Amino acid sequence: MFFGSIPALVTPFSSGRVAEDTFREHIEWQISEGSDALVPCGTTGESATMSIEEHNRVLTICIEQAQGRVPVIAGCGSNDTRVALEHMKHAKAAGAAAALVVLPYYNRPGQAGLLAHFRYLAEHCDLPIIVYNVPARTVTDIAVETLAELAKLPTVLGVKDATGNLGRVSAQRIACGEDFCQLSGNDETALAFSAMGGVGCISVTANIAPQLCSDFQKAMRGGRWAEALQLQDRLYPLHVALFSDASPAPTKYALSRVRPGFPTEIRLPLVDASDTSKRAVDAALEHAGLI
Repeated sequence: MFFGSIPALVTPFSSGRVAEDTFREHIEWQISEGSDALVPCGTTGESATMSIEEHNRVLTICIEQAQGRVPVIAGCGSNDTRVALEHMKHAKAAGAAAALVVLPYYNRPGQAGLLAHFRYLAEHCDLPIIVYNVPARTVTDIAVETLAELAKLPTVLGVKDATGNLGRVSAQRIACGEDFCQLSGNDETALAFSAMGGVGCISVTANIAPQLCSDFQKAMRGGRWAEALQLQDRLYPLHVALFSDASPAPTKYALSRVRPGFPTEIRLPLVDASDTSKRAVDAALEHAGLI
């Protein structure tokens, strides 16, 4: 089962192309700093503006580079069920440990549609699934009762919950069972999320501070809550600053500060972080002791 600090990896671009060598170096750094798993091709990885070929290539690179040292949870979501299935099939063939599947966006399916979407994927590919619930981006929210129905499927293992509703952790724990893997999708509330039964975080901040995020998760798993609170206070301004402009632009800027030379290139319709956002990131990096 998945746990701990799991970076939602950025995808570095250079002159419009995936910067493969830089991506491999980023993966190596993440593993060496203690990350417990990796998520390529998620929101932070700009999957929405990658072609199918690029998406598949990024997944393959990540799995190749990880070499089984940590599991890879491949971003496979789409608002087209058929496309999501193709992503899952490629991820399975490449050696991914699981698929992170966001709720279909834009289409706005009801609960019956969500059930049908995930059941179809589970029936046609046996790669384990982590449901990704992020209503702020999808304008769709999966009900606790619907998630409980999906949890009965043998390959639906857990949820990345980015609702911001901490009460969901308890409700989903009761409805889906204690073994259902609940991962926070929000860095800033990961402390409370874990206290209520969560087991880790699919983290944006871990791109920048992988060792601190790993230490934070280890402290909670070890019941060292005072230590975890100190790390929370150290990291909290960075959690906020990385969303001071459209993500992942501030994250790429932050990476260029802690790892000089990391490309900040981002794809339209997103643009570079604003000067105000950069100042917030710089202040947060200083607060965390990272620069």
